[in-house]
Amino acid sequence: MHTVLVILGGLVLLVIIYGIAFWRGTSPRRAFLVYAVLWAVAAATNLWVGVTHAGYSVAEELPIFAMIFGVPCLLAWLLARRLA
Repeated sequence: MHTVLVILGGLVLLVIIYGIAFWRGTSPRRAFLVYAVLWAVAAATNLWVGVTHAGYSVAEELPIFAMIFGVPCLLAWLLARRLA
């Protein structure tokens, strides 16, 4: 359940970043770069918390990190290509 909530958080961040970009007249590709960096930091923080506080190993957390980072980032990339 936690993974789903984190992915939904990534989608909320996506809407916020793209909304600000649209409002400011910034290109969707630039918005994607900003989003990708912010989301990578957030996903890496989630990985770090899972390893240091929840007791999971890095090997256990890496597939979760890939899913948490990859799904919203792929959607952001597809949206940036479609809007550009």
